[in-house]
Amino acid sequence: MLTNEYVKRVYAQVERRDGDQPEFLQAVQEVLESLQPVVEKHPEYEKVGVLERLVEPERVVKFRVAWTDDEGKVQVNRGYRVQFNSAIGPYKGGLRFHPSVNEGVIKFLGFEQILKNSLTTLPMGGGKGGSDFDPKGRSDAEVMRFCQAFMTELCRHIGQFTDVPAGDINVGAREIGYLFGQYKRIRDEYSGVLTGKGLEFGGSLARTEATGYGLCYYTAEAMRVLRGDSFEGKTVVISGSGNVAIFATEKAQALGAKVVTASDSNGYVYDPNGIQLDVVKDIKLGHRGRIKEYAERVPGAEYHEGCAGVWTVPCDIALPCATQNEIDEASAEALVKNGCTVVCEGANMPSTPEAIAVYQKNGLLYGPAKAANAGGVAVSGLEMSQNSYRLSWTFEEVDAKLKSIMETIVADSLAAAKEYGHEGDLMLGANAAGFVKVANAMVAQGVL
Repeated sequence: MLTNEYVKRVYAQVERRDGDQPEFLQAVQEVLESLQPVVEKHPEYEKVGVLERLVEPERVVKFRVAWTDDEGKVQVNRGYRVQFNSAIGPYKGGLRFHPSVNEGVIKFLGFEQILKNSLTTLPMGGGKGGSDFDPKGRSDAEVMRFCQAFMTELCRHIGQFTDVPAGDINVGAREIGYLFGQYKRIRDEYSGVLTGKGLEFGGSLARTEATGYGLCYYTAEAMRVLRGDSFEGKTVVISGSGNVAIFATEKAQALGAKVVTASDSNGYVYDPNGIQLDVVKDIKLGHRGRIKEYAERVPGAEYHEGCAGVWTVPCDIALPCATQNEIDEASAEALVKNGCTVVCEGANMPSTPEAIAVYQKNGLLYGPAKAANAGGVAVSGLEMSQNSYRLSWTFEEVDAKLKSIMETIVADSLAAAKEYGHEGDLMLGANAAGFVKVANAMVAQGVL
């Protein structure tokens, strides 16, 4: 609930201006609610309009993407890049290619990215981009032509010292390669303008694994500090079957847990014996198949249509790794009823406000996305560093830095929560810790 008059005034302004962007409003309300004790302790933020500036992007770029499909027909999509806040570094955030992409979705993601990037302790501002293009069912040649058309416009607005995009949903190594190639062709320069690149042309080891591994490092550290517990012997439910879900499964299994689910947009599989990750990797990374195939190949596994049912599977730990708002109030209640005590988020904003209220009411350990899934952008930041130095670190070096960053995020979040009177609250702590660093930088740099 919003009670602080300054915070209420800022949120009312966002509602008036962006009332047609529900995802953005949801993200802003959640953050502003958490920040109330912070702004009450720091009245100087109101004097210089920090919150008013925080919720308004520095720049929104929207453009037409025209390309030709394999039948010779011209297709037209919309492209976006929201450059939200550059107070602590160049804009940094992924590109998402999905039919659900619109300005509000990109703004919510960019807004979350401000605090997420701040939490990593690396010098990166917040941004996000993408298109309503759907690569599913498209040939490699069509994806290449779309990416080239998209980058032809985007290249005007990005650069290694200005804005460094990465991948997100449906933007993996293939798409990043096509985007990077087109940027290089147009700008005639070889720079670290994109992260998530192939190892052959400036990518970082451990980047593919980073978000999933980082999620588990964060969860393990939060459980250790707050519960004196670990993954060992726990049953884990994971949604999704992309990079985040796959490598969260891999790391959770390595830490001694049994992961029993995987899902995609059509449905989910339940394997009581534990997910066979090599099968999932073959389906999703090998030939971009549907998760239903898992149940056809693995004896004892069950396939269920629809995604929401995955949260009815009994578990100790839930790691949502699919998409925003995938856990609603009913799903959260089902998790609690079936024994779940830990929810940490691998996707961006996968829990509705009502679901978060259920977690808090029932005393679950809840790790919010901007903290728990920061591993991906953390290693993107490390890739930027390697590109600047013109060198490569080993997998073990990058993985060790990632683990340290995720453990630091837990520590910083808990310290901030304690400072502002909400000891043990990882959500408030993450928002407060990320915000204060950005806010102080904004104050120091004047009214911009």
